[in-house]
Amino acid sequence: MGSDSAGTGPGEVEVLLAAAPASPGLRADHARLALLDEATERIGTTLDPATTCGELARFVVPRFAGRAAVEILPSDAVPAGLTLGAGPPRTRRVAVRADPAPYDGADDDNGHVPDGAWIRHLPGCPTGRCLTGGRAVTDTRAAADWPCEGGGAPRLVVPLRARGQLIGALSLHRSAEHGPFTAADTALVQAVADRASRGIDNARRHALARDLTMELQRALLAEPGSPHANLELASRYLPLGSSAMVGGDWFEAIRLSFGRTLLVIGDVMGHGLDAAVDMNAYRSMLRYVAGTELPPHRILRQLDRVTALSDATRPATCLLALVDPVRHRVTLAAAGHLPPALLGPAGPARPLDVPTGPPLGTGLGDYRAVVHRLDPGQVLLLYTDGLVERRGEDIDTSLARLTRLRRGLSEESLDDLLDHVLATVPPASPDDDIALLAART
Repeated sequence: MGSDSAGTGPGEVEVLLAAAPASPGLRADHARLALLDEATERIGTTLDPATTCGELARFVVPRFAGRAAVEILPSDAVPAGLTLGAGPPRTRRVAVRADPAPYDGADDDNGHVPDGAWIRHLPGCPTGRCLTGGRAVTDTRAAADWPCEGGGAPRLVVPLRARGQLIGALSLHRSAEHGPFTAADTALVQAVADRASRGIDNARRHALARDLTMELQRALLAEPGSPHANLELASRYLPLGSSAMVGGDWFEAIRLSFGRTLLVIGDVMGHGLDAAVDMNAYRSMLRYVAGTELPPHRILRQLDRVTALSDATRPATCLLALVDPVRHRVTLAAAGHLPPALLGPAGPARPLDVPTGPPLGTGLGDYRAVVHRLDPGQVLLLYTDGLVERRGEDIDTSLARLTRLRRGLSEESLDDLLDHVLATVPPASPDDDIALLAART
């Protein structure tokens, strides 16, 4: 009945394994995995390409080298594959890091190129060979594209690759006394670069999609149509920011008979390219339906009915204001949109009461119109929710912000008024795009 004859239990095996010294190879694997996990966590924290490149440069310096440069190819440089083929490659140096840091953002006596500069690499230099061949290059000679003190600082250049494409290169320099880069160094740096490349590529694709959407929206969101001569208009569009996709905010002015002008402002739900395309669809449908000269609430019914039949068009809010300067009145109808504000020559702005129906595209279509007086010199302000709304805030509190607007409007231009609105009503960092349309009889 001795314990030797009973064997070793599971718990004892775990204790013995924990007490056994790890092999050098196992410790190296653990260290490598820990390093790559850290790289994944610290590189690619945003969708800004320059920030991601800077995070890569900071990660490798001074861990692997005393200097590092991250260079990115033009987005259309590599249609497919890992190589560039013939011709000297051209890159944009996005991030530079040095420790200790002699780099001050300007050319110096050692030939450092300012951050953001475009560089044409010679085919024979290490970076040129890396970009041409699509593989890591080690070199201990001074290169023409980044000379080093002493003429013999070890250099390692590894490609940045993502989705089967070459997107740039990471260059590392060590001082001569720290010795050359080994094969193990090269493999580890390449593994870090591969992790970082996915973040850089994601950021570049996001930036490209954002830029394309912005260009599309700028093309679609032209100045509102020309109103009648008895109505003065001004408009503004303020996108959320460079790090966010634009939305479907839009506005329009349509001339009707008897000196009347239909003012429109709307907001397609969501952001990005689809929202911008749907915004254009709503704008086109509205122009067509408005040509029938139906009252505003019936125009909304027609738009709701048409869009509800199409699964391709997402819902949108919309506010219509039929301005009739001859009769000194404006007829309003809303589909889930915030009410306009009326500014007089004296006193604060005040939101106008408007019966609010459901957003367009729901198929519910219960819209009503209301008439308000609009005297000469008064300003009607139409806006999207990004101007006043805050997350987690009651809508009445949001609308109360408009009462901050106290202006003498008799001599003030509408452009100056809108500049004042954007300077005083929204927060420093708005939560959404802002579109404004101001009209004065």
